[in-house]
Amino acid sequence: MEKSDDVMWWGGFSFLSLGIDIIFVFLLVIYQFKRMLNKELSHFSESSKSGNQISEYICSTFLDKQQELDLPSLRVEEGSGVDAIAAARGTTTKKKDRGGRVTPMSHISGVKKPLTHTNSFTGEKAPKHGVETPYEEELGKTLGEIEKWGIDIFRIAELSNNRPLTAVAYTAFQNRELLKTFMIPARTFIQFMMTLEDHYVKDNPFHNSTHAADVTQSTNVLLNSPALESVFTPLEIMAALFAATVHDVDHPGLTNQFLVNSSSELALMYNDESVLENHHLAVAFKLLQNDGCDIFQNLSKKQRQTLRKMVIDMVLSTDMSKHMSLLADLKTMVETKKVAGSGVLLLDNYTDRIQVLENLVHCADLSNPTKPLWQYKKWVALLMEEFFQQGDKEKEANLDISPMCDRHNATIEKSQV
Repeated sequence: MEKSDDVMWWGGFSFLSLGIDIIFVFLLVIYQFKRMLNKELSHFSESSKSGNQISEYICSTFLDKQQELDLPSLRVEEGSGVDAIAAARGTTTKKKDRGGRVTPMSHISGVKKPLTHTNSFTGEKAPKHGVETPYEEELGKTLGEIEKWGIDIFRIAELSNNRPLTAVAYTAFQNRELLKTFMIPARTFIQFMMTLEDHYVKDNPFHNSTHAADVTQSTNVLLNSPALESVFTPLEIMAALFAATVHDVDHPGLTNQFLVNSSSELALMYNDESVLENHHLAVAFKLLQNDGCDIFQNLSKKQRQTLRKMVIDMVLSTDMSKHMSLLADLKTMVETKKVAGSGVLLLDNYTDRIQVLENLVHCADLSNPTKPLWQYKKWVALLMEEFFQQGDKEKEANLDISPMCDRHNATIEKSQV
């Protein structure tokens, strides 16, 4: 073997050895973290009745069930699960023809017929802030702080005629000149946003269009972080903002686990995997097909495919069961680049770039605790009420009440872990 071949062989071996070391460290960190988490949760659950509920909630919410093969199957009382979903949604979940046979779904569940009477606007010009309101001036002042963390999103909801998502999204897209860059007609954008907002369930205490507006505004602020300055392309920025606007559309106010346990139509459609997140995406992209709603009509085929892939990846990352793996993957990516490079983080491929965007939208989705205290307390009250309403449905359907969903036992203060 010549000397040059020897050097090449040794270089390849060193690189392989480095890769193995990184993988070993990553697996060791995950193993140690899970041991520590299980130990802490075990201690926590023994401390009190509410502690046990919180421990169960963390395990069922933040740990991916796909990685646990020995979970016992959940037995559902005959007729209970499907009826519970039907009661929750106000509709039946399966349709039968006259012969008694179950017919396949002819459309995406939750997508309404065009609501021209509610999502259109009068006048030839598009409203200044995307919505028609008698409080245009005051709304403009509040939206003028859209780049600030902790903006009063509840006030925006009041001033925008209960159209906070449309107002926030329109302002963010306008400020970033995305409508101009991608040749999106203002009327088309507003038409789509109003249609989208109509598909958020207003009766949900938490998962409604105000939450979507809050996540969109938070995403907009995080994209302005100095560390991310000039990192992402306009297409990536638009994809992140769009993902934030659609990430909970047609949310039924129930958890993925409830939908799976009750054998709901959505769980059957998506094979129990990220049920809600898959549904939100299906509804969002279906709405783009409505007349006058295709805001991406002037994108090239390549741009449209890339945007769709990014949006799918980002919305799926909001599934809370992916939380731990999402953080672990990001940490591994950052540490790997530090070891392999000069210490400067370069996002030079799709995998690395989408990881950062996934975590960014995920952070925006969970950002309530970082907002002003009065906002955080209000969000907590709304979320807990939604949990309690699910618990009421579970009790009525003879299902086990999910952790943190029993209004008679849960302690709100201790649940803020």
